[in-house]
Amino acid sequence: MMASDPLIFCAIDTADLEHACDLAKKIAPVTGGIKLGLEFFNKFGPAGIETVLKTAPEAKLFIDLKYHDIPNTVAGAVRSMCSNFEPAYLNVHASGGREMMMAAKEACGKNTKLLAVTILTSLDARAMEEVCFGSVLSESVKKLALLTQKSRLDGVVCSAHEIETLRISCGDDFALMVPGIRPAGAASGDQKRVMSPQDAVNAGASHLVIGRPITQADDPARAAREILENIR
Repeated sequence: MMASDPLIFCAIDTADLEHACDLAKKIAPVTGGIKLGLEFFNKFGPAGIETVLKTAPEAKLFIDLKYHDIPNTVAGAVRSMCSNFEPAYLNVHASGGREMMMAAKEACGKNTKLLAVTILTSLDARAMEEVCFGSVLSESVKKLALLTQKSRLDGVVCSAHEIETLRISCGDDFALMVPGIRPAGAASGDQKRVMSPQDAVNAGASHLVIGRPITQADDPARAAREILENIR
């Protein structure tokens, strides 16, 4: 992780633009990073991203849309996004295959790092079998991460439970963006494979994606600050 890269990207995934801007204004000065995903983008599109960035112009942005389609379509989507913005991170699905990932990387802006999602943190072993990935979740994640690295992407989105394995397999320069982070006492919600912020960092995470424990707190900025202080 570069010194200028935020440790935490706070997930501001809401269908309320005013609320998203308010959260970004409060949280970005603390974490340095914010994440906007499908719910937000499908409601407000590029104009919504622009509005949030005007509220928090110094924020590093992770646009989390998880592109997954034929190579040409994904490359076009990545190119369009990077022509409008300069996100710090953008992502695709590793299961789209090497050709798709390489096309996306070639289309990506020079200042944007491209990640691939391995296995969604909402999936467990039973769900893996249902979607034909097989039940050995850790092996599937490892294979997809190695394929991502061979495709010359900058890293992966993975659960905290795979951090140590991927650090060994992919090395120290491979970014690991880790969602499913829950401070002590926080509800896990729809995430199946969770871990505390401190444990995830100790295991080797490059970045943490944290949403509800910050955004649903009475004082989001204070909640973010306390998480960072506990990690340090």
